[in-house]
Amino acid sequence: MATGSTLGMLEQEAMLVILELSDKAYGPAVARKLEAGAGRSISRGALYMALERLQQLGLVRWSIEGPTPERGGYPRRRFEVTGAGVEVLRVEWETPLHLRTRLEEILAREER
Repeated sequence: MATGSTLGMLEQEAMLVILELSDKAYGPAVARKLEAGAGRSISRGALYMALERLQQLGLVRWSIEGPTPERGGYPRRRFEVTGAGVEVLRVEWETPLHLRTRLEEILAREER
């Protein structure tokens, strides 16, 4: 279960990518999509540390899928965001949206 602490940007982005990739959310695919969106390299260590933290918080889970010939007989992990993860994303994103709305109101008053 998630605690009151906020998630880092990499963790939030990783959950969004996992949701986007759906049943194709394997580690390398998540990394490629994150890197494409960030426009920079993201170390596999940083990504897997973020995924591990998300798993410990109950926001992401993974399952092992059987070995495939394309992977040289190695199994692979497929990630998915839990219901709690979706809810935490919603809450995490409400705050910046609320702050933006307040900022726009303040700036509009100052322009008068």
